[in-house]
Amino acid sequence: MARWEPNAAERLAHAALDLFAERGYENTTVIDIAQRAGLAKTTFFRHFQDKREVLFGGGSMNELLVEAIAAAPATAAPFEAVAHALDAAGREVFTPERREFIIRRQAVIAANPELQEREALKNLALIASMIDALERRGVPGLTARVAAELGALASTIAYERWSQTTAGDDFGKVARQALDDVQASTAFC
Repeated sequence: MARWEPNAAERLAHAALDLFAERGYENTTVIDIAQRAGLAKTTFFRHFQDKREVLFGGGSMNELLVEAIAAAPATAAPFEAVAHALDAAGREVFTPERREFIIRRQAVIAANPELQEREALKNLALIASMIDALERRGVPGLTARVAAELGALASTIAYERWSQTTAGDDFGKVARQALDDVQASTAFC
C-alpha cells in the first residue's frame, strides 16, 4: 500500500488490531504497526501519541457526543439529549461496516490489562464530556452527572447487546432500548 493513500489513522488502527490479535499487544511495536500499514513511524506519531492510543481514535468520540448533545432539541430532557448522542454514535461509529472491527477490537482490549486501563480512562473522559455538554445546556450539575453516568451505563449495555446479536440491529435502536431499561431499573433501586 502506498504511503500517500488516505485514511492513515484508519489504516494504522486496522494494522494494529491485526498485529495485536496475531502477536499480542506486548509483542507488537509502533514500527511493526507502521510497517504493516505501509507507513512510516513518524506518520504513526502524527496520529497517535503511543501504541495504546491507536485503538481509541483520539478524542473523536468525545467530540461526537458533545456535538450531538448540543444539537439535541432545546426541549429535550437531559436523558433525551444523551439518547440523541447515542443515536449519533450509532450512525457514525457503531455501523454495520465497522461491526467486525469493533468486536475484534473489544476482544483485544479484554485480553490486555494496559488496554483495559486505557479504555476505562477514555470512558471517564466521555462521561466528563457529556456532563460538561449537559451543563452547557443549562442542566444542573448533579442532574447532568446522573444523566451522563446512566447514559454511559446504557451505552455499555447497548454495546454488549449490539455485539452479541447477529440480527444487524441498528445501534441507536439498541441504545435507546438500553436507556429505557436503565431508566426503568432505577425505579427498583
